[in-house]
Parts: sequence; C-alpha cells; structure tokens
Amino acid sequence: MKPPPSSSPSSSSSAALLRKGRLSPYIFTLLAFILFVTILYGEDFSCIFGSQFDTYRPYQSLSSSSIAKKKGEKLPFAVGEAAERDGCDLFSGRWVWDDDRPLYEESECPYIQPQLTCQEHGRPDTDYQHWRWQPHGCSLPSFNATLMMESLRDKRMMFVGDSLNRGQFVSMVCLVHKIIPDQAKSMITNGSLTVFRAKDYNATIEFYWAPFLLESNSDDAIVHRISDRLVRKGSIIKHGKHWKGVDIMVFNTYLWWMTGLKFKILQGRFEDEDKDIVEVPTEEAYRMAMKSMLRWVKRNMDLSKTRVFFTSMSPSHAKSVDWGGDAEGNCYNETSMIQDKNYWGSDSRKNVMSVIGEVFRKSKVPITFLNITQLSSYRKDAHTSIYKKQWSPLTPEQLANPRSYADCVHWCLPGLQDTWNELLFAKLFYP
Repeated sequence: MKPPPSSSPSSSSSAALLRKGRLSPYIFTLLAFILFVTILYGEDFSCIFGSQFDTYRPYQSLSSSSIAKKKGEKLPFAVGEAAERDGCDLFSGRWVWDDDRPLYEESECPYIQPQLTCQEHGRPDTDYQHWRWQPHGCSLPSFNATLMMESLRDKRMMFVGDSLNRGQFVSMVCLVHKIIPDQAKSMITNGSLTVFRAKDYNATIEFYWAPFLLESNSDDAIVHRISDRLVRKGSIIKHGKHWKGVDIMVFNTYLWWMTGLKFKILQGRFEDEDKDIVEVPTEEAYRMAMKSMLRWVKRNMDLSKTRVFFTSMSPSHAKSVDWGGDAEGNCYNETSMIQDKNYWGSDSRKNVMSVIGEVFRKSKVPITFLNITQLSSYRKDAHTSIYKKQWSPLTPEQLANPRSYADCVHWCLPGLQDTWNELLFAKLFYP
C-alpha cells in the first residue's frame, strides 16, 4: 500500500496558519454580511460619504463631471485632460485683492443694464471690482474669451431664470465681446428672450426670462412685479420649447419663490375661469420645479453633446444685524466684505436650499452645480445698493433715508458675477 503523497511546503504552511488563526464562525458571518451590504449599497454609500461640498453647506450634489468619470467618458467642451481636483473644492476659498481686476471696464461694455452700472450712477468707490476668488489648494484657470467663443462656434449658450441669472448672462457677454468686431455682434431682445449674436462665430449667448422655470403669472419680462405669485404645476413645456437645441444651459431659480412659508400652485390652466389653486409648503413647490427641470433636460437634451449647469441661490444682504451691524441697516454704504468664513445670512433659507441636494442626488441626469452661495455671502460690498437707475422717481422720504431704497439683491458689474462665470468656465473646460 502506497503512503499518501506528502504535502507541498506552501500547502503545509497554509494549513498551519489556518490552524493557528481559525476564524470564529460569528466573525466569518459578520464579514460576509458586511461584504454583501457593501456590494448591494455601495453606490448609496458613495453618495452619502462622497460629498463634493464643504461640511457647513446645507446641500450637496453629484456634478456631471463625477458622473462622466464613472462612465469613463470625456465631458463635452473639456480641453486636454480633465484637471484632477480631488481634495480641491473650487467653491471653498477666500477673496484676495488683485490689481489686474476688473476683467473689463464698466464703460467698455455697452450691454450692462442701467440697473447694474454702479459707477455711472455715482458709486464713489471701486474696491468691490478688485477682489478675486482664490480656492483653497488650487487656482481657477484664467477666463479665456477666445477659447470660450471658439468652443461656441456654431452653438448656443443660454441662461434661463430670473434677473440674477440675467446679470450672469450680461457678465458673460461683457467678458467675451471685446474680441468680436463691432460690426460682427448684436444684442436683440424679443419678449422673454434676449440674444447676443457673434456673427463670425455663428454663435449666440442668450437669456430667457423664466423666474420660476415653470409657467407663472410673473412670466412677462417687463411687467412681472406681482405680489400674489402663482405657478402652474407641471408646466415647464411652455418655456422649454424655446430652449431646445441649446448646447450649454445655465439654469437658476430661487429668489421668486421666497414669499413666505406657503406657495400657491395652480392645478389647472391660467385660462380656466374657475381656478383650482392649492397652497403647499414653499420647499415642496420648489421641489416640484427642480424635478420638472430635470425631467425636461432628460427628455429634450442630448447629454452626450450638451452641458447643463444650475447656479445656486444668490444671497441678499438686507439685514446688517446678521453680520453684527446696525439693527436698522442693510448693504447701503457697505464697502468691505464679511470675514467670518462660516457666515450664513438669515435671508438664505437652508430648508429650501437642501431640496436641491436631495433632488439632484436622486437623479441620474448629469448636471453641474455652481455653488456660488457661500462665496457670494461674504460680499455685502458688491451690491448695487442705491447706485442704479431707479424704476420710479424717489420720494423725499426715500431720499432722506437711502437705506429704504437700497438694492441689496442685485450686483454691480463688473464685479461679483464675473467670478460666477469664471467658475462656470472652469467647470465647463476643466471639469
């Protein structure tokens, strides 16, 4: 009878190790369970723990760049290799003085509305024009007008939203128009749509007035100051038909929703004699708009060729008590910025803003979030304040108290909104 074959040295040592370190059946069961849960819910864990925003921000989302990286695809409009920005949040940083700013002069850009031309309307200081955003751990690429326009050749770029998005649109036009000959550019407004055309590039940069994105009783681009605001449920198609074929889309909507804790939603049509109107919490109405926007993008845009952005809320500075100032004050006569890096004004409603992160995380639509809220919150110095064209003649009482008519919502140009477009440029070409 032959003796059994002798074990190899490796198998003998392995058996010895197993004998010495035999796993408890309880530990083995626990490890198997952890492995199973990790495989099953791995993507959810990555959404929960892989936030791209700072911890003090009330919302978060996946950007289109992170979605494209998962698929191994190069983003539309990206140049060269996508910059590796792990550990560097472009939206977290500080403002630094820059003698090379502003990026253009107010008097050199004829497209700025008189509601934003602060120097023309008597603002005595210009310091607000000289601050540059410096992210922690990296730098923003310099805005390149030639690259922007060459990439827009035979294409359309559109900003959709309210007057704050219109300000960003005008800023973008001012950033690029100097490289375009006078005879080869034009700006035309027709109702809700304003189009800047660069003829030699066969390109347009456009703005479409839709403060709620959905159909509303404030859709008139001129006459829209309505206190009793009403939005029609599921009605984005009315405006959306004007957005089809756009190659770079920049949405915003926030300020017009902030009329109270409740918001009125029209269930039927505006033409109906008996209107079916319900009141819902403002955050629920806002959630409806966000979902409608994402559904429209998914159904109507070719996301292999198009980039879609959403600009977060633009903060206002209507209460100087928020930053330790006079209880009766606001942004009027403010010429310095807020230094507290964790500052968050009472005018910014976190419960509504958190809706964005919630809706975006659940959606598979690739959309890049431009988180301009925190960095703009520091800039109480950059508002138009009293230095703008007024909609109506000022009363003697207003003239005696400038704080009473200071605009602490909109921003002087050149100024803060040029930084928003630098961030847009960075995310567009160096995602």
